[in-house]
Amino acid sequence: MLIREAVTDDWPRIWPFWHRIVAAAETYTWDPDTDEQAARALWMSPAKRVYVAEDPAGTVAGSAYLTANYGGPAAHVANAGFMVDPARTGRGVGRALAEHVLAEAVRHGYRAMVFNAVVETNPAVRLWTSLGFTVLATVPEAFDHPRHGPVGLHVMHKSLP
Repeated sequence: MLIREAVTDDWPRIWPFWHRIVAAAETYTWDPDTDEQAARALWMSPAKRVYVAEDPAGTVAGSAYLTANYGGPAAHVANAGFMVDPARTGRGVGRALAEHVLAEAVRHGYRAMVFNAVVETNPAVRLWTSLGFTVLATVPEAFDHPRHGPVGLHVMHKSLP
């Protein structure tokens, strides 16, 4: 699997699964009705380093971004977002993207990474904990899950080497 920095022309290949994931309202706190223009601004912001994972056929199987979570004296703490095409889950795309983005965060001088709102029912919680993230706190019933009802949002953290 090739993981590379995204280019502008990648957005039309990211948008279909981005839209599907956000519209499902199960793992992201973004508005499920986010239109394509707003979605592009959220994901492909110039303040973010965006990556894509391509399978051997050149299909974009997932995408991630890396950005500072805070500014000023706390700008050394990273934040990231990850999406894997639901048609390609279970093939190691998420783990490969996560490992790549963590390495990139170190390369760019970040000393920690924090996720501000990980839905506690998100299967990716297992991935994050396997990669050394810990749950610092859970905001109870902060997320209205379409199948599970009110569930918590985890704040997760990992120190970087």
